[in-house]
Amino acid sequence: MEDQIFLVDCGEGTQMQMAKYKIRRSKINYIFISHLHGDHYFGLVGLLTSMGLLGRTQELHIFAPPNLEDIIGLQLKVADIQLSYPLYFHPLTEEGVIVREMKFEISCFPVYHRIECWGFRFREVRPLRRVNPEKARQHEIPSSFFDRLKWGESYLRKDGVLVDNQLVTEPATKPRSYAYTADTLFDQRVADHVKGVDLLYHETTYLKDLEEQAVKRFHSTTVQAATIASIAGVQRLIIGHFSSKYEKLLAFEQEARDIFPNTDLAIEGVTYKI
Repeated sequence: MEDQIFLVDCGEGTQMQMAKYKIRRSKINYIFISHLHGDHYFGLVGLLTSMGLLGRTQELHIFAPPNLEDIIGLQLKVADIQLSYPLYFHPLTEEGVIVREMKFEISCFPVYHRIECWGFRFREVRPLRRVNPEKARQHEIPSSFFDRLKWGESYLRKDGVLVDNQLVTEPATKPRSYAYTADTLFDQRVADHVKGVDLLYHETTYLKDLEEQAVKRFHSTTVQAATIASIAGVQRLIIGHFSSKYEKLLAFEQEARDIFPNTDLAIEGVTYKI
């Protein structure tokens, strides 16, 4: 979002994927860990260490279940690692807003897995206005000021004339939002937390014929994920966390689209723009 990159969960191989897709770790200031199953956090300490080795100095914030703080501390201690940057750990203990900045707000909410597990919702607080470059130039506003115009600021020219922001910008679009549900059973309470988001990621470990197995393992099926999206009235659904038993994924997309047509598969290396 703008100049921020948010990392949600950090399994093994995260650093390799970041390098492969040229994701700049220096732009990550917030990391969110949904729960303490290995495929969601085993890559974290390696990433924290690499950030230190690369000379990071800006602070980093981690939001995760409380026990992860001791795990990180122990691993750093036994390896005698002193991080080069301030690391702040924020235990997730109740639903609600966990980050609030000028441009965005992030909240967490419980989902229903075998162990404590959290989903996250990202929301623009104040959408940016759109600059009309031609009008801005007519009013002698330099391009270096455009970012401030987007945030509603008016421009004071050298001759003392104040150019009203609305003369050179257009109204902002609706604030965008994204929700990540992590690993969860099908539970309609999840829909209440993701209602109306522009993009929803929902785990879809199994096809619909394995609903019983999904319940036993605290996961969801294609139909269940699509049903949550439909109940919540989201704009678009991305499904992922496919069981390794499936070699082909087309059936996942087909089954989900039967319930919620605007569904796509979460494929490695693909960017989904809102």
